[in-house]
Amino acid sequence: MTKVFSTNDKLSIDEITQFEKKNDLQLPDQYKDFLLRWNGVAYTEPNLFFISKEQGPSVLNGLHGIGDMYDNLQDSLDIFDDDRLPSGFISIGFDPAGNQIVLGTKVPYYDHIYFWDHEEEAEDESDMSNMYFLANNIFDFLDSLYDDPSM
Repeated sequence: MTKVFSTNDKLSIDEITQFEKKNDLQLPDQYKDFLLRWNGVAYTEPNLFFISKEQGPSVLNGLHGIGDMYDNLQDSLDIFDDDRLPSGFISIGFDPAGNQIVLGTKVPYYDHIYFWDHEEEAEDESDMSNMYFLANNIFDFLDSLYDDPSM
């Protein structure tokens, strides 16, 4: 069971709705539940996730929340807009190397969590060759985190 640690202020459903309207988004219900529960994540125990056989594992550095905090969803949306990420994805977190944990906000990727490798960033916004499927939703992603067996 993953332990989640957050120091962010609690959110209301109205604040999430305002965020969605401002950014013309429809966030998945499970992701809204995550935001209502924790409003982002400072760190987790355990914190490793598996990307692919080629990529191996990475470390979850944090997940963004909504509001006045250092790592927030609004800043992430402004930095990783549709010119960088494929259409229908938003960055919701990151690893120590600056790669992004992204959430699908449109069908057929709606609610799915992917790893976006910034070193393989594509020129064409529809190119998903630098993206790796991680989980069906945010809670499955958190449940997939594991400890380093060598520690």
